[in-house]
Amino acid sequence: MEYHISTTVGGTFEEIILRVKDELEKEGFGVLTEIDIKNTLENKLDVDFRKYTILGACNPGYAHNALMTEDKVGTMLPCNVIVQEKEDGKIEVAAVNPKASMMAIENPKLEQLAADVTQKLKNVIDVL
Repeated sequence: MEYHISTTVGGTFEEIILRVKDELEKEGFGVLTEIDIKNTLENKLDVDFRKYTILGACNPGYAHNALMTEDKVGTMLPCNVIVQEKEDGKIEVAAVNPKASMMAIENPKLEQLAADVTQKLKNVIDVL
């Protein structure tokens, strides 16, 4: 099983970030964190890196249910979605596959939650 769900799209980096956020919102996710890896590596290590942003997406209802089922599942939240610039000028968007990450937790009650969240993230990736 792949640990991510991804697609490559055309458009500007900034435009794709906005599209991803809009599509996440349609699926009930909010973006809790936004990490600009390019800027961070430039500032901390004086390294030139491609445009790469990590969006920490959270669907509150599913997060709450998961936390009620398994109290340490928060170590795997939020669901990370990356947007990165590729060499050919295209933009790749990839999201964690919650079904794959939840396999590490031996709690069958999380299986359906993970499947539902995986489908929602797949919906986001598919419409881009």
